[in-house]
Amino acid sequence: MLFEYNIGLNDLDRESIKIINRQAIRAVIPCGNKILLVNTNKGDYKFPGGGANKNETHEDTLKREVMEETGYIVRTVKEKIGQIVQRSLDKYEEDTIFQMVSHYYLCEIEDDKVNQKLDDYEKELGFSPKLIELDKAISANELILENGEDINPWVYRETKALKAIQRYYGLT
Repeated sequence: MLFEYNIGLNDLDRESIKIINRQAIRAVIPCGNKILLVNTNKGDYKFPGGGANKNETHEDTLKREVMEETGYIVRTVKEKIGQIVQRSLDKYEEDTIFQMVSHYYLCEIEDDKVNQKLDDYEKELGFSPKLIELDKAISANELILENGEDINPWVYRETKALKAIQRYYGLT
């Protein structure tokens, strides 16, 4: 794998604390010298992807989520290139840790597009597919992190992944 990070709480005593796990599958889709990302109405960029449904494979999740969020059809799911584990205190259950494991896969898409099928919260956030240079997406996310106001919860995680991909591929 190109990258593997842990964000948030570490060194958990797994026997004495409840952990709620969520698996998220995210697509890394290079297109020439650009990358396909999802832009929100707050100006940040994220990888297309999301949570797996029950009995859904990582590949099935990627194909569904990329189509829903961007309108593009995944042609090929290649290798897993990264993973980020985020741990925080759960917002809803006391004495509970929420752990999200994001799996990043290199993918290729078809040229044709279909209509997005956004969830209500994705519509509210103005999810829009964008082909953008990595350095521009990183700069936009870093500016949002510097300003520190009204930040989507994924911005820090996605910026770490974008920087790791940029270092490995030398893309700007």
